[in-house]
Amino acid sequence: MNVAKVHALFETLREVNPAPATELEYSSPFELLIAVLLSAQATDVGVNKATRRLFPIAHTPQQMLDLGEEGLSEYIKTIGLYKTKAKHVMQTCRILVEQHGGKVPPDRAALEALPGVGRKTANVVLNTAFGEPTIAVDTHIFRVANRTGLAPGKNVQIVEDKLLKVVPREFLHDAHHWLILHGRYVCKARKPECWHCVIEPLCEYRDKTEAPQG
Repeated sequence: MNVAKVHALFETLREVNPAPATELEYSSPFELLIAVLLSAQATDVGVNKATRRLFPIAHTPQQMLDLGEEGLSEYIKTIGLYKTKAKHVMQTCRILVEQHGGKVPPDRAALEALPGVGRKTANVVLNTAFGEPTIAVDTHIFRVANRTGLAPGKNVQIVEDKLLKVVPREFLHDAHHWLILHGRYVCKARKPECWHCVIEPLCEYRDKTEAPQG
């Protein structure tokens, strides 16, 4: 996809959604970190249902530690892999209290050193909580980047590196959310809904779909 097309693509996405945001509910960097940790192999809707009950009780690392692993599990047991996630949350909270004064560090290396936090989670926190122009390549972004021809690549790291090169600087901060939402609701995995896609004229996908009849 050439430079002019890329610019037009993001300009179109911005026109449709000028202020994109994560669908995870949070009110602090810590709550965002926990929500993203819980969201692995789970839906944002499912995570939000759990955290609406959890965060009023435990919205700091120390409060989460006071809740304990079993106490936390009661709040998040509706989420997939909740036992592993509860263990990671407890370990993460202990490190935040002991090494970072109970605060979420705005630093990639420090974030990735937390249990259960990989590059993708670190990118989400850096972008959404701290305003850094990072792009966390999840399955939606990976699919959209490859399918449209925006930033094709065989793995998430290649796609992330390409996106950081091709996305114009003015769109870089919000690109993450635009691409996720587009993949979640329009450019779906099984069958992209090309018939109501705002960037369809720019997209280089060969097997465009038509609206269902009837």
